[in-house]
Amino acid sequence: MSPAERDGPAEGALDRAAAILGAFDPAHRELTLAALVARCGLPRSTTHRTAEKMIRLGWLDKPAERYRVGNRLFEIAGLAPIRLELREAVLPFLQDLHHATKITVQLGVLDGAQILVVDKITGHRAMPMLSQVGGAIPAYCSALGRAILAYSQPEIIDAVLGGPLPARTPRTLTSPVAIMRELTTVPERGWAVDREEGNIGVSCVAAPIFGPLGSVVAALSVTGPSPLVRADRIGPAVRMAAAGASRAYSSRL
Repeated sequence: MSPAERDGPAEGALDRAAAILGAFDPAHRELTLAALVARCGLPRSTTHRTAEKMIRLGWLDKPAERYRVGNRLFEIAGLAPIRLELREAVLPFLQDLHHATKITVQLGVLDGAQILVVDKITGHRAMPMLSQVGGAIPAYCSALGRAILAYSQPEIIDAVLGGPLPARTPRTLTSPVAIMRELTTVPERGWAVDREEGNIGVSCVAAPIFGPLGSVVAALSVTGPSPLVRADRIGPAVRMAAAGASRAYSSRL
């Protein structure tokens, strides 16, 4: 029996590669073979054989007997429009906002019910609990998510709020009604707020970024220790940065 037949007709090469790549996340950046097998759900022999092929393609690296995502995937990811057009247009405004606040700034886009962190400039204070670039955070309890959802179509909002809304901290809003109430305040003031709903002691203020047709495409934020992230002081700066980013992004398309 050939290796392909042993793996079964339901699992093609891309399915196996996707399962292996899916085993990695911000908390599992390097994995032994045993850990990779446990997390990807494939047989050990299939995992080893597929991983070796992915190493030859540059999709994985294997320093010191641990697998990790390869540089070739990083190069390919850099070609995605979201990284080229959006990031390049918004980066100067992220830099200005970081310079003004000295606090971590982030750029995120909606990906299902999650916010994908597209770019980030870290502040002077290390905050390891925050997602790294390429990581995801829940949309329902993050300022980035709320800034986008406040201008999204009803079906998108319903899909996000219709799923699980677990409490990440004692302050997390888990009621769809309460979250909708928060969303309705965003257009009036121009920014969304997360008051220690993702991490105790950490607050966030975010504002939406719009495309040339007026639809929301992303959001940028300032995130840091709650005493330093006061919405009444930081909100206007975040709103202005997002407005400038919207104009810059729209002019590139």
